[in-house]
Amino acid sequence: MLAMISIALVGQTNVGKSVIFHRLTGRYVNVSNYPGTTVEVTRGQLRDHPGQTVLDTPGVLTLPARSEDEQATAHILLNEKLRALVQVGDAKNLRRTVQLALLLAEAGVPMVLALNMMDEARARGMAFDPAKLAVELGLAVVPTVATGNEGMVALTRAIADAKIPIFRLTYADEIEAAIDDLALMMPVAHLSPRVVALLYLAGDKATEEWLAAQEGAQGADLFALAARREGLQDAFTEPLAEILQRARMTAAEAIVRRVVRDAGQRGHGLVQRIGQWSVHRWLGWPIVALVLYAVYAFVGQFGAGVLVGVLENDLFNGIINPWFQQLVSTWVPIIWLQDFLVGPYGLWTMGMTYALALILPIVTTFFIAFGILEDSGYFARLSVLSNRAFKMLGLNGRAVLPMVLGLGCVTMATLTTRILHTPRERLIVTFLLALAIPCSAQLGVVMGMLASYGTSTFLIWLGTVILVLFTVGWLSGKLVKGKRIPLMTELPPMRLPVAGNVAKKTWSRLKWYLQEVIPLFLIGAALMFILDRIGLLPWLIRAGEPLVTGWLGLPKEASAAFLMGFLRRDFGATGLFAMGSALSPEQGLVGLVTLTIFVPCIASMLVIIKEQGLKTAVIMLALITPLAFLIGGLLHHVLLLVGFV
Repeated sequence: MLAMISIALVGQTNVGKSVIFHRLTGRYVNVSNYPGTTVEVTRGQLRDHPGQTVLDTPGVLTLPARSEDEQATAHILLNEKLRALVQVGDAKNLRRTVQLALLLAEAGVPMVLALNMMDEARARGMAFDPAKLAVELGLAVVPTVATGNEGMVALTRAIADAKIPIFRLTYADEIEAAIDDLALMMPVAHLSPRVVALLYLAGDKATEEWLAAQEGAQGADLFALAARREGLQDAFTEPLAEILQRARMTAAEAIVRRVVRDAGQRGHGLVQRIGQWSVHRWLGWPIVALVLYAVYAFVGQFGAGVLVGVLENDLFNGIINPWFQQLVSTWVPIIWLQDFLVGPYGLWTMGMTYALALILPIVTTFFIAFGILEDSGYFARLSVLSNRAFKMLGLNGRAVLPMVLGLGCVTMATLTTRILHTPRERLIVTFLLALAIPCSAQLGVVMGMLASYGTSTFLIWLGTVILVLFTVGWLSGKLVKGKRIPLMTELPPMRLPVAGNVAKKTWSRLKWYLQEVIPLFLIGAALMFILDRIGLLPWLIRAGEPLVTGWLGLPKEASAAFLMGFLRRDFGATGLFAMGSALSPEQGLVGLVTLTIFVPCIASMLVIIKEQGLKTAVIMLALITPLAFLIGGLLHHVLLLVGFV
């Protein structure tokens, strides 16, 4: 048991909970795994109240818990003695917010509801009465805009004055009788016996584990509890979890109808029809193809092509870098220090140029595209429609966005795996991104090279990469421990995105990028500089020649392309492309397949280390490198066998 904390923030994902946490605590926080779980939680001292601790719980979709994050939150509620519980809700998704509040309000803990994102709700024309909602739920309701610090003073006061809510949702008579019986059998908990009984009836895994831990010390009779739950289940044909959830959904709908004065714009008629078509069994797929192509064109072609070309070639290589190199050569007399700053692997010429000229425009266009999909309501529809395809990989439909956006930039796509619910899903998608998703810059070079060899060569390349992707994905889904989380998502109304909302979210995410990701590029540049100075880079190129010439059947000069591919994927492909007629179509195809499956660039590896840890990143590297050469070599020998030239 950890030391007693004061306040827990609870809420669904993407409701601004972390922003409110930082508003309440400031900068001094502690991040660690919650005991008994692999999920990280964040703790911090309440601003101006050093004796009070705030805990930012993992996001939940609903309770009972289904994902690892939700189970960690349930563990926190069961094991921590709370002075106050703050639910952070999305004001523009009021039904979903109220639905969770109906359960938390009966927890027997002083509670406040922070209705966040009020600016977005107002931008959509929504209007409701927070005071009336407070009466309905029997607790304090505080409208907030955390990103603008709006309502935070009122929220702090409400937390200080928080009271146990006066609320009780009545279920069917048989369920109420079972709740009363189970509550009498429950051991002493920090939550009310009624809520523990409700979670147990719904089959909440964290509650069952907590009860099992209490069996010896407090006399929890697990056999009697299970018998009472099974007896109640026998009286219904539907699972108890669904019955309880439907009761809360019905009650939430009724409360929302009573407190909402204006539901806001219902959206343009055409937009609403597109929303309906987008989840249609047949019409949805052409719309998916159009949307994904538009995202790829905007991020991959415009961001990674046009904007990168302007920034890298015209601005940095044409103006800034020559000026900075001249400045360094004039004022820095030490040769090795000049190289460290502006040499081939210099902090500026590689680190900052990569971060600002190459990745920043791609990340910016991605954040804009992501904000549009999110604000329009299409992202949820995209997840639903692609769910079946990703099911065979042990994933659900939310994995579609990182996978597609990996075609723009694998580094950026690795960061977006945070939208996935469980560490298992994030691990599998990160591995597949590192393994077989070519970034847009590399893909452009690959397409140009394959075009000179003919359509059949392109189809062999595409088929090989897809086969590897789905085979490894299927095996990963079987081998990585954990259950596939069924897709549970709300379908919000389809609307035209609000420009202000998209701009605000884009700027918030860009600030995070500038603060946290740029240092990774500087570290990578410093690492490559050291390897080059000690002579390890040339040695690695020479050491790879026997494998490249013998097993892959490529000229020895191609070994340099694989090392450059680790620095940046399109560098490797360009190295093969520059060899031109020195490569036969068979050699070009083998080289491109191997390079596509080969390790991701150093920037991607650094982000994988940040997201998954050094040990996991090393294991991925150890698996991907031999697999790439194995597939490339097998393809080489098969092509020779069938007489491909």
